[in-house]
Amino acid sequence: MPLIRLDKFISERGEYSRSQIKELAAKGKIRVNGAAVKKSDTKIDPENDTVEVLGAVIRAERFRYILMNKPDGYVCSTEEHDGPTVMELIPPEMRTKNMFPAGRLDKDSLGALLLTDDGELAHRMLSPRKHIPKIYIVKLDNPFQNKYVDQFKNGITLSDGYQCLPAKVCNVESCEKLAFIELSEGKYHQVKRMFAAVENHVQLLMRVSVGGLILPEKLRSGECMELLHKDVENLFSPPDFDAFCRDFSGVFSAILINKQL
Repeated sequence: MPLIRLDKFISERGEYSRSQIKELAAKGKIRVNGAAVKKSDTKIDPENDTVEVLGAVIRAERFRYILMNKPDGYVCSTEEHDGPTVMELIPPEMRTKNMFPAGRLDKDSLGALLLTDDGELAHRMLSPRKHIPKIYIVKLDNPFQNKYVDQFKNGITLSDGYQCLPAKVCNVESCEKLAFIELSEGKYHQVKRMFAAVENHVQLLMRVSVGGLILPEKLRSGECMELLHKDVENLFSPPDFDAFCRDFSGVFSAILINKQL
């Protein structure tokens, strides 16, 4: 990898601006391989040199990937116009200034959300041609009906006339009002509108899988974990829906039942 400027290296991997980096360097607060470097335009080897700012090592990887278990009440945005955003939940040491939610969940929805500063990966992920499936578990007002399976498979027609792509749905045996649903598109309030079209109402919605990224059971609401690039590639290797429902039914149904919503 070619040498790059120290200020470019740091600014691309954190929230420091070029001017802040220049000031920190002048004060001897930046070290490369243990030695203070006072010029922010110094060239470094990003793969082999160790860079520290205020004693914290700056990771070499260009992009960062965060999996969050989104709680209720936060909007998937970098702007604060509609209330608190998911960006506020990211620990400072995980943030970069160009990070954004790659995809959306409604303000009152829960579960798996990927945040990154990798625009190319986000484009691949959100491209309609990719049709990355996402799996949700929902709590319904009324018991799940077996006829939903064929209705969703054939494509639900929403109240505005939009014809949804075929979707998969199955009941949760431990609770008649819980169900899993897999979508390959993401229209506004789509899951809620699909169940409304079959005369049911979604009380609570939690996304539990984005492609092959499955929400870890131990990741609590509001918590984040960093992913490696090789883990992120699992996005494009989704699980078998029936196997997923069988293997994770107990885990995710217990989470929703315990919320008592």
